[in-house]
Amino acid sequence: MRMPNRATTCLCLYLITQASSTFLPAPLESPQYQSLPPLREQAALQDSWTASRIAHIPAILRKHGVDAWLISQREYAEDTVFWSLKRAQQFSARRRTTTLFLADPVGNVSASHTWVDNTAGVWHDLCQVLEDQDPKTIAVNVDSDIAFSGGMHAGELEKVRAGVGKRWAERLVARPMVAVEAVATMPAAQLGWYRRLQETAWALVGEAFSERVVKPGVTSTEDVEWWLREKYQELNYSTWFHPDVSIVTVNSTVGSDPNGNDPTTPQGIIKYGDMLHVDFGVTALGMNTDTQHLGYVLRPGETEEDILEGLLDGLEKGNRMQDIVRSNMKIGITGDEILKASLEQMQHEGIEGKVYCHPIGDWGHSAGTVIGMTNLQEGVPVLGDLPLLDNTYYSVELYAEHFVPERNATMLFMLEEDVYWYAETKTWEWVYGRQERFHLVRPVAGSKSFRVQGGY
Repeated sequence: MRMPNRATTCLCLYLITQASSTFLPAPLESPQYQSLPPLREQAALQDSWTASRIAHIPAILRKHGVDAWLISQREYAEDTVFWSLKRAQQFSARRRTTTLFLADPVGNVSASHTWVDNTAGVWHDLCQVLEDQDPKTIAVNVDSDIAFSGGMHAGELEKVRAGVGKRWAERLVARPMVAVEAVATMPAAQLGWYRRLQETAWALVGEAFSERVVKPGVTSTEDVEWWLREKYQELNYSTWFHPDVSIVTVNSTVGSDPNGNDPTTPQGIIKYGDMLHVDFGVTALGMNTDTQHLGYVLRPGETEEDILEGLLDGLEKGNRMQDIVRSNMKIGITGDEILKASLEQMQHEGIEGKVYCHPIGDWGHSAGTVIGMTNLQEGVPVLGDLPLLDNTYYSVELYAEHFVPERNATMLFMLEEDVYWYAETKTWEWVYGRQERFHLVRPVAGSKSFRVQGGY
């Protein structure tokens, strides 16, 4: 009997560990940095997850009423879905890479076929399979509104039509939800490692918003952003966007202007009594996280008990909004319907704020319906009309508006946590947890603070 190699053995151990610990509660009070396995073992894990995703594609095709799905691209002009279906050791498509998936293959035929060729031979071979299987409808990714369903380049579509001929070209159809569901669906085995990524994110913000990194009066928000970037690299993680660290003031806003600048707050030197905000994500093993947490800079002599009541109440209101959104995330209804129900419940409870949640996983802003945007609180065209899918991950992203008496102003409490669909209870559960207490920058021994009487 052939003995398994080390990568295979380690993969089995990782899968066993995931299976036994997938739904155990996480130790929220002491998140730890999670080391990644060697690259060879990471590749084995990722390929096993991809195999699960590919095995599910025929069921997706049947669900959406198509007989086949054709994906074709050239090197460096990849279809968006390529990145969710490739092997871990692939860094791009090669030559012309063409894949055909079949919903119900006839005879002893594989449900998927891939050709890598830079000659007309690819069309000959593809047509042979089409002749043998005779699919009546062939989905292609040519949607004009959804990125994950519109990844076939215009020139490549022309080549496909010419290559397969009139008979098969007339059977090409657009079925946007095929690509959306293929990318959005997260294999169950990924959750154990996704939770580890999320724990690492919590550990990162826990250190970033602490006296180990922040020295009041000296450290800037930009310093903390670059500390996070350096720490990612030290841990062999990456990210999908530059972290945003800010000081939350009474003038803070949320959203991007048309030029792409984020006016959340002015960046500056962090001081005692500041409320801090971070928006960041980590990337590893082909997965992405998205987290927004709040921190508070204690003055010398202060403890957690001294945080302003108004700030504590604002965080609690944000937590209530999270509960409202999760409770309204019903499988099969649209993102716009979830948004409407959530905002109506908030209004009934006297809560003001905005909801702007998005799918996450293979991409930071992944495939699936969206639940509001910062500038679209009455509904999101196209993306808000899609149905919410099960077996996906979501970032519950929002902010609560709360009047803080101690500062005589309404402030924004911006939060974001990732959730997954738990099929056994048919509920959305936190991947790692949700923030219910401020991260604290504690004063170091001997530090002094001057505060004007009555000032906060």
